[in-house]
Amino acid sequence: MSRLSLVLHFIRRDLRNRYLGTFSGGLWALVQPLVQLAVYGFVFVYVFKAAAPGANAPGFVPFLALGLWPWTAFSEGLSRATTTIQDNAPLIRKIAMPREVLVCAAVASAFLIHGLGFCAIAVALWMFGVPIDLVSLPFALLTFAQLFLLGLGFAFLFAALQVFVRDLSPALPQLLMLWMFASPIFYARDSFPEQYRAWFQLNPFAHYPESLRASMLHFGSIGWRADAIALLVALGVLVAGWAVFRRLNPHFEDFL
Repeated sequence: MSRLSLVLHFIRRDLRNRYLGTFSGGLWALVQPLVQLAVYGFVFVYVFKAAAPGANAPGFVPFLALGLWPWTAFSEGLSRATTTIQDNAPLIRKIAMPREVLVCAAVASAFLIHGLGFCAIAVALWMFGVPIDLVSLPFALLTFAQLFLLGLGFAFLFAALQVFVRDLSPALPQLLMLWMFASPIFYARDSFPEQYRAWFQLNPFAHYPESLRASMLHFGSIGWRADAIALLVALGVLVAGWAVFRRLNPHFEDFL
């Protein structure tokens, strides 16, 4: 089988194992971030009285949705991929196969599920009267594809390190939580004092919620230079992560 066929096989296996025996099936993939959005929306809007920054902002919930969905895809793909080599140790010992397909499948299944969920929530927001630009949805999916490359690069790196450093997976939820609140998901970059905004340039995820809001909500603007830099960063992380994975790959079996 080709690598692409193996990736598709493991994506199907992952989706089947994830939702087999559940009453809702794959619907839970949409319900889970929707419930999360509702909880965050209630807490921030009705408890903390938060509002989307800017006079022409469409509301906090649409503002949050376009940041939360890409983060959910990114963080879930990274979490599942980090332990995928370790979780599939019996299969790796028995069958000679390219181990990278396991990482690719873990990230791809998360982005597939939450990419469909993103499309669904965008249409739902439009039906509820939110001025969301559905014409820009194909461009938003291209942004998702670019984020997939970034997530895949980190996934290769973390999956390889997890084989040798077993403390990584227990620490990852806390690291991802810090990363989430350090990203412009619940707030805009402009909410920070100007002297601190440059720090967001060090966050490779920060570009994506801002890009999606700019294209679909016309909230802020993203220039071609920022898009080009984000693409180069994503490709750089992918190449670096793959290099580490390839370098450590021959030693996996000794530690599994």
